Amino acid sequence: MTMPDPEDAIGAGLRRYADFFATLTPDSLDRLDGLVTDDVHFRDPFNDIRGRAAMKAVFAQMYRDCTDIGFTIDGSLRQGDEAFLKWTFRYRPRRFGGAVPWTAVGVSELHFAPDGLVRAHLDHWDAGAQFYARLPLLGPLVRWVRGRLQHR
Repeated sequence: MTMPDPEDAIGAGLRRYADFFATLTPDSLDRLDGLVTDDVHFRDPFNDIRGRAAMKAVFAQMYRDCTDIGFTIDGSLRQGDEAFLKWTFRYRPRRFGGAVPWTAVGVSELHFAPDGLVRAHLDHWDAGAQFYARLPLLGPLVRWVRGRLQHR
């Protein structure tokens, strides 16, 4: 992964943020204090919240709901005060068949303040195929609908 010039505040912020996710643990959540703005906007397929405390709460809930959590940062791209992190998320849900590891692949769209802090983190990934389709009761219906919509 090629990272931006470390002398640049946004480039350094991107590198620190990517490192944060690559080494994320329940004990490291307080490191968000030095990485995101107080009013950070965080959005993923399940949440749309504002504020650092709310973002920490989302990640704390992830650790309550899942085990064997790990993010791999697969690449990055930056233009000005915006960047994208490509990632792979591996985890075991405590419910829904947690004996088998699950994987989600996605991209985080990041918007930075001039000081290098993240002011928006917007996740883009296919929750239908990578989460809902794996659920015991909902999965068969999701897979059927996806099959009906496929171009043949």
